[in-house]
Formats: sequence, structure tokens, C-alpha cells
Amino acid sequence: MKENLHPQYVPARASCACGNAFVTKSTVGDLSVDVCSACHPFYTGTQKLIDTAGRVDRFRKRYGTPKAAAPAAAPAAKSEKASE
Repeated sequence: MKENLHPQYVPARASCACGNAFVTKSTVGDLSVDVCSACHPFYTGTQKLIDTAGRVDRFRKRYGTPKAAAPAAAPAAKSEKASE
């Protein structure tokens, strides 16, 4: 086998946004994650509220609310031609 083919698998500290920290092994070193098993809804059984109202309001402020399309003009009435 070739020497030095595989990356180094070293202990790494993983820290979550909730404040939980634990030691695992990784090839990239220390990790910073948004959700861990201590705060993930699947493992805890609780629902995590995500406020999207602020994002929607920011989008509407930046790009404006879509305006309703103007009603299409009514087709012109056909004029009846009098015969003779």
C-alpha cells in the first residue's frame, strides 16, 4: 500500500449554536454547526420556531409587492353592417 494516502483522522471539537459542545473525530479539524442532537427537533421532539415573517417583509420592502395585473381591455364590439 502507498504511504500517507489517507488523511489524518484527529480529535475535533464540535460546537453548536445552542451552546452544546462535544468531542468527535474529523479530518477537517474543529467544527461549528447550527443544529446538534441536543437541539434538533427530530431528537428532542419539540418544534423549533423559525421566524420567516422578517424575511418576507424584507423581500417586499426591497422588491415591492407584486401589483395585480390590469384587467385586459374588453374586445371592441363588432359593428353590424346593415345590408343594402
